[in-house]
Amino acid sequence: MTRAAIPGLPTPHPIGEQLPALYADDALAQRFTAGLDTVLAPVFATLDNLPAYFDPRLAPADFVDWLATWVGVEPGRMPEELRRTLVARAVELHRWRGTRRGLAERLRLCLGVHAEIVDGGGVTWSTTPGAELPPEPSGELLVRVRPAEGRPVDEREVLDLVTASCPVHLSCRVEILTGPPADGGN
Repeated sequence: MTRAAIPGLPTPHPIGEQLPALYADDALAQRFTAGLDTVLAPVFATLDNLPAYFDPRLAPADFVDWLATWVGVEPGRMPEELRRTLVARAVELHRWRGTRRGLAERLRLCLGVHAEIVDGGGVTWSTTPGAELPPEPSGELLVRVRPAEGRPVDEREVLDLVTASCPVHLSCRVEILTGPPADGGN
């Protein structure tokens, strides 16, 4: 669908009807304002529906790509429905960026895979004074993915997405697993 002028689109606010009574019977004034109505009708239609343009579920496809730039999403070559979902959930995904939950959700949304993330961080806490220090961080982020619904998984796509989301001080490794998880869950 294009947002260009649509031939024969009636205007919701005809200018001729808003002229003073003196010009109501003037054929030239009515024809002149009817020409302006034709030009302004698409503008009124767009403004009347402006909230729909900012809703990624309703906006035209090219507008969704523009909205994606507003919220920091790079949709790439994704299907349109997935782009709409990513733009709609962008704030939530940014809130969880850099966390296991955020990476797992991004992998699920973008590639349709279930992910288990093993972080090599070395953070711990203790209520006991003088407790043992945590082990040295491994410096590696291991992501194990399982395909959802039997679809094949492209390891390069997974690694690209993980690398883009991985903190700079960690190296990333991806393992593609087959079959259901050992615990029966995701």
